[in-house]
Amino acid sequence: MGSTQFGNFNDFCRDSTLPVCNLFTIPQRCALTGISLSNGRHLGNLGSILICGIAIAVSAFLIWRSERKQAAVGRREMQLFLLGYIIIEICEIFTVGRFPLSNDVRIAFTGIHLGMIIATLWILLLNAVVGFQLLDDGTPLSLGLIVASAAALFIGTGYIALDTGYNWTSYWQSSVTDEPHRNIALYVLYQLAPLVFLFAFFVLETALVIRVLGERKPMIYLAAAALLFAIGQIFNYVASVHICTGTSGKIDGALFETLFTLLSVVAIWAFWSSITEDDWPMPVTSPYNP
Repeated sequence: MGSTQFGNFNDFCRDSTLPVCNLFTIPQRCALTGISLSNGRHLGNLGSILICGIAIAVSAFLIWRSERKQAAVGRREMQLFLLGYIIIEICEIFTVGRFPLSNDVRIAFTGIHLGMIIATLWILLLNAVVGFQLLDDGTPLSLGLIVASAAALFIGTGYIALDTGYNWTSYWQSSVTDEPHRNIALYVLYQLAPLVFLFAFFVLETALVIRVLGERKPMIYLAAAALLFAIGQIFNYVASVHICTGTSGKIDGALFETLFTLLSVVAIWAFWSSITEDDWPMPVTSPYNP
């Protein structure tokens, strides 16, 4: 991607259904029509809405399962991540699902959605840090630092998104109406920072499993999570417009992105569960060993 494209949303929003695109006036090459309702309204992405509902139920179940793992390292931190993911999926029903709403309400959900994406991925990254036991997990200090830092990211990102959509200060107004819809702040926060957080998470967890635990089996879950997430992004950014065209606007890649992201979250939970089992072989030390 050339430097002239950095910060531009025109091409992304023209070909994909992204929550951030609700803030800009960018016509899509293939508009989702979905299911026709009364008064010319449409329920644009029923498939995504249904999968979001499934994701919320699955995440709630995983929170419950996590609660039963009393001795697991990072139990509360993993539950925080899953709670953040649930909020993301609730917002996604109204941002990506194309639920018939007024534009002002959709912008409000979009601001919350974008803020929660970066906050939740930050929490995920800190889950990897918790695994190294630099601080005691589950303590008020550990949870407080995670919640406070995630809240700062949420508020900052949410404010920029809402200021862009509602034009409170006019600072971002040109990015809304003028091509190529350049908004560097949202580009960094929505497109780049999450990738950095995810990359750091996978690197730290790989180091933890291979160098600290000396295991290989959990890497299957971690690799599956990375692969499933990447497939979802390919559907969203590359295949979306072709799926939309081929189905005459009934569905697009967002449906599959939602599905594969859910599968990736389940794989992450399975990975965490596998490295917090009570039966890991522990190194035995003895004062009589040379």
